[in-house]
Amino acid sequence: MTKKMLVLLAVFFLGSLTIFAINQYFIMPWDGTDLPKMEIPRVVVKKKARTLEVFDGEKLVKTYAIALGFEPIGDKEIQGDGKTPEGDFYIFVKNPKSEFFLSLGVSYPSIDDAKRGLDANIITKDQHDQILKAIGEKKIPLQNTKLGGEIYIHGEGNSSDWTAGCIALRNKDMKELFDALAVKTPVRIEP
Repeated sequence: MTKKMLVLLAVFFLGSLTIFAINQYFIMPWDGTDLPKMEIPRVVVKKKARTLEVFDGEKLVKTYAIALGFEPIGDKEIQGDGKTPEGDFYIFVKNPKSEFFLSLGVSYPSIDDAKRGLDANIITKDQHDQILKAIGEKKIPLQNTKLGGEIYIHGEGNSSDWTAGCIALRNKDMKELFDALAVKTPVRIEP
């Protein structure tokens, strides 16, 4: 090998190492590894970007690629519309026996959804009150109303928007989330 070739290889190696280090320690500090133990975990889903971000307090820990419901634009309004809801929620259950690998239940419908549903005569006053009570106790809100329900973060792939309104990840990514997040972890879903 010529001296010039060795210099080029060294420059390429050092450049690659620098890019790797910047990615691992500044851009995506936990990418490629299990999520660390977090003190104040929270999740932010950005529908337009098709990402799920995990934060520890204000520090971004990791970003995952996701798939959404088969009608991804807009907030969920009624059962069967294929939309992923938007708003502030929490994880109400961890399901290790999910039909879709593993899943984390998202507390849809929210208080805002219940108010909208009551105002539009989609749900009854009793259903509205049951949803508010469950949210106040950080339990599972009523799931079987015309507002829809059973919104989960789950596995089985993120290559296209295919769910009925859930958030889907690759199974490897879902395993990391499932192991790291607890019931009551806040989840914000943005347009």
